[in-house]
Amino acid sequence: QVQVVESGGGLVQPGGSLRLSCTASTMLFRTYVMGWYRQAPGKQRELVAQITSSGNTNYEDSVKGRFTISRDNAKRTGYLQMNSLKPEDTAVYYCQHGGVWGQGTQVTVSS
Repeated sequence: QVQVVESGGGLVQPGGSLRLSCTASTMLFRTYVMGWYRQAPGKQRELVAQITSSGNTNYEDSVKGRFTISRDNAKRTGYLQMNSLKPEDTAVYYCQHGGVWGQGTQVTVSS
């Protein structure tokens, strides 16, 4: 059974940076789209960024220019580099790969 595991969350001050990682235990890693989603308290889960197997990316408007999604197929790992973080970025961040969800990692932006 494929497992998806996120890491890299934590507490950071406004303006700071974090890098999230997502590792998927599948030999077919390179063939699937990878997406990062987030869910803040009382809100619906939303797509933050997505990267296709060929490396095409798209971003939610509020993170454009601040977040960068990437993937290393050899390591079966995807990344979400988050810069210039804002309090409104506070949420649980989830990775989805090949239809499988990770358990989520908490990101808190606060002074």
